[in-house]
Amino acid sequence: MHVTELNRECLIHLFSYLDKDSRKSLSLTCRQLRDVFLDSALWPLLNFHSPCELRKDNFVLGSSLRYLSICWHSSRVKVCNIEDWLKTTFQKDICRKHETVVSDFLAKVCIKCPNLLSLTLSGCGHIADRDVLRVLQSCAGLRCLRLENCARITDDVLRGAAAHGHGLRSVQLDFCRNVSRAGLQLLRDSRPAVQLSAERSAAMIPDSQPQEKASLTRTLQKLLHCS
Repeated sequence: MHVTELNRECLIHLFSYLDKDSRKSLSLTCRQLRDVFLDSALWPLLNFHSPCELRKDNFVLGSSLRYLSICWHSSRVKVCNIEDWLKTTFQKDICRKHETVVSDFLAKVCIKCPNLLSLTLSGCGHIADRDVLRVLQSCAGLRCLRLENCARITDDVLRGAAAHGHGLRSVQLDFCRNVSRAGLQLLRDSRPAVQLSAERSAAMIPDSQPQEKASLTRTLQKLLHCS
């Protein structure tokens, strides 16, 4: 029996054992397998390990997507998480190449994937509160939100989770330096049923404008002088 003689359910099951690139390669062999590749039922789970993968055409976004993970672990993550006004020209050039990649991708998710249940973003230093808030508003059934090492995320996401996260069961914010204890407490008070964890987030030094740092330095100098 030739593979194309299998029914659609069997073909989808067969495709499910392949990675994204292999699925794409197989889909190029004939129209029938291309149709299977484009079936959103094949794509309930998507894992990405770098922003460049988001630009590929080896996956399909659709209403069947339930679990989405974008985890970026590389030396560039450290560059992305440096405060903008502290970056060198070279570092800014690196960031400019992928600054809106994840944000633009999440905007598409909000339109095409209303049934998303779980979102994990790790090392995505350029995403902002508005990107996550858009997901919370568009994917009403979101149950799990995990953000790790996302430097631009602030208490606005926690306020958004309190206001729009009606289906949330778990929120995890690790190493997000601009999240405060007050923001975490607000979510706890608003949604006590949500399992909330935040490793190191509220204990890290938040971003501050250069003039704020200069003022703090002068204050410390005065205290040292007086003592």
